[in-house]
Amino acid sequence: MKTNPSKPCPDFAHELDARLSGARVVAGVDEAGRGPLAGPVTAAAVVLDIRRLPEGLNDSKKLSPAVRNKLAAEIRGSSDWAVAHVWIEEIDELNIYHASHLAMCRALAGLPRRPTFALIDGNALPRQMPMPGRAVVKGDALSLSIAAASILAKTERDRVMVDLAQQFPGYGWEENAGYPTPGHKRAMTELGVTPYHRRSFAPVHNILCKPTTTTS
Repeated sequence: MKTNPSKPCPDFAHELDARLSGARVVAGVDEAGRGPLAGPVTAAAVVLDIRRLPEGLNDSKKLSPAVRNKLAAEIRGSSDWAVAHVWIEEIDELNIYHASHLAMCRALAGLPRRPTFALIDGNALPRQMPMPGRAVVKGDALSLSIAAASILAKTERDRVMVDLAQQFPGYGWEENAGYPTPGHKRAMTELGVTPYHRRSFAPVHNILCKPTTTTS
């Protein structure tokens, strides 16, 4: 299979570097759901077993839903993992940046073994993270552990949005996962804002604050 050298696949280099520095348990962490107008922001933390690495791990955005779901099942069966959600109230209170970091810390805290080092997707470490770590820009395309976390975070959040779509039909969450598609924004205007919409996000806030007109 031909590979594009400008688009490297994730590998275990960051994990091995941390282990060579003395870290015994290295977790990869990623989140899903910073951009949607509705639903939680979800984070996953994964400690891979180097002897049982699922084949085909990559940034979840580069994988088809079928491949993501297959890999998610393999990750759950071969790794230590945890998933955490931060819901609407905390997103609106903290802002989405800090809420996503909170979700990451909760995912780390949920692991069956406390990690001694964490690889975080992005350009900053959560301030409240209780162990040393490294922020890896585009980490889901560079680190196998972060790639695995991106797959779990994405598949778990998608499952949540499918469940919420059954409670609030008409918004298309089973397809758009809460992202601001034209159909989703049109549904907010026609059907109204639900308890699962993020009121601190401008498109939602603008609908709630839109002045009503009356006719005399």
